Amino acid sequence: MPVSVSIKPNLYKDSVALMRIGQLALAQEGVQRVTLLMGTPANKAILAASGLLDPALEAARPGDVMISVEADSEQLDAALAEVASQLEGTQRKDQAESGGAEAAKLPLRSIAMARTRCDAVLAQISVPGPYAAGEAMKALRNGMHVFLFSDNVPLEQERALKELAARKGLLVMGPDCGTAIIRGTPLGFANVVQDGAIGLVGASGTGLQEVSSQIDKLGQGIRHAIGTGGRDVYAEIGGTTMRQAIDLLAADPATRVIGIVSKPPAPEVAARIFEQLEAVDKPAVVLFLGAEPPARQLPPNIVVVSTLFDAAAGAVALLEGKPFAASRQSEESVRAAQAEAQRLARGQHAVRGLYSGGTFASEAQILWSRLGLRVQDGHEAIDLGDDQYTVGRPHPMIDPNARLEHIAREAADPATAVIVLDVVLGYAGHEDPAGALAPAIASAKAACAQAGRHLSVVTFVCGTERDPQRLSAQQACLREAGALMLPSSTAAARMAGEIGQRAAARVEQPSLEAVK
Repeated sequence: MPVSVSIKPNLYKDSVALMRIGQLALAQEGVQRVTLLMGTPANKAILAASGLLDPALEAARPGDVMISVEADSEQLDAALAEVASQLEGTQRKDQAESGGAEAAKLPLRSIAMARTRCDAVLAQISVPGPYAAGEAMKALRNGMHVFLFSDNVPLEQERALKELAARKGLLVMGPDCGTAIIRGTPLGFANVVQDGAIGLVGASGTGLQEVSSQIDKLGQGIRHAIGTGGRDVYAEIGGTTMRQAIDLLAADPATRVIGIVSKPPAPEVAARIFEQLEAVDKPAVVLFLGAEPPARQLPPNIVVVSTLFDAAAGAVALLEGKPFAASRQSEESVRAAQAEAQRLARGQHAVRGLYSGGTFASEAQILWSRLGLRVQDGHEAIDLGDDQYTVGRPHPMIDPNARLEHIAREAADPATAVIVLDVVLGYAGHEDPAGALAPAIASAKAACAQAGRHLSVVTFVCGTERDPQRLSAQQACLREAGALMLPSSTAAARMAGEIGQRAAARVEQPSLEAVK
């Protein structure tokens, strides 16, 4: 197919805005690929590694948009026109929203300039990585907390930002912070949850979304959900934002329970966090996903859990003054897994997770490994939101096309027994993610049936009834497509693992013909 590349100079758009524009262009018939990225060295390196860096894009600067469109000859001009129209439209909208005619003449060019027009206490920053630390530094010097959506910020710059913020009594959420809720105000990707008395701190965006949504389903609400950025728990950063957030939640009278959601911190960081929580006069639940629990005895006000659902259930139990017991796979789920496994053809054994959230993929892989399901045997959970899968296309939480391709590919593999899918609702996500996936699920199951095989599709929806996409409507859509609907990421991973374990046992058993 013909490919057209160009550069839109001096126009910054964050990755979410560019993904949405790309999604609109991709919706046109005959359009194969639309890549919209800022011209940062990191983005150029990603394109180069994927063989998509055209020499014409080398001249792009970090403040320019790199545009690459691949489409049928008849559709290429229309796709380019759509991209140009959308970029120009967002530029005009930005000017209009900055305060009318006068503001359009004098648009806000800096944080300091914005500070003279309002009394905001928080700056949300999403600029190319090379400029992100500088803008965050300006916000801190103006006395503002920072939500830093930008990625590709050097580690030493993150450390400098957080050290300054700590000295000034301010928070830096990020870099690469995707989710936060501050007194009911969502930042980045977040769900519509009820207000409550549980304060969360998370080094995981989808982890915060799942835990806050499960808390909502269990009848309680969120006071704050403070994102830290994934590297905050590295030894080099020392858990600076996480420890600050714990102090803030501890001092907040409206926060009665503290919840921590993170990948395993550096050992010295984990030790400091547990010591800090022991000194806090509030109960806390801690999930360091994949980490071993502390060897020493912890006080009763600290509950350590191993799954996302238990992080939510533990927080609710502590808030309601009830005893907490770690969740287990329900008997109904076990029976359903057994029934699914019995329908599989001999040779079907592999469990394939096609996730849009990296934390969901990590949780699944951990739970499957505990069942003896190893990656080398074909049991793999992948994060389709990772950079290697998003070059030239939007994130799967916004555009489902990458997952549709993977669903068809995995269903065509005779070894595939189970496909696991997450559906993430909330702000900034796809307007109907289940509706986009349902035809592919039905088609994959039908293709397998025609080939004499059964395909189990296990799903869960991360979200609430108040989300724009509505939880119950999304769940019903997936059920109608033939998917098994589980109530949480944890339950879905366990169900898929149970099917895979039973299927593997059937594969290992000798056939009747072999015995004869």
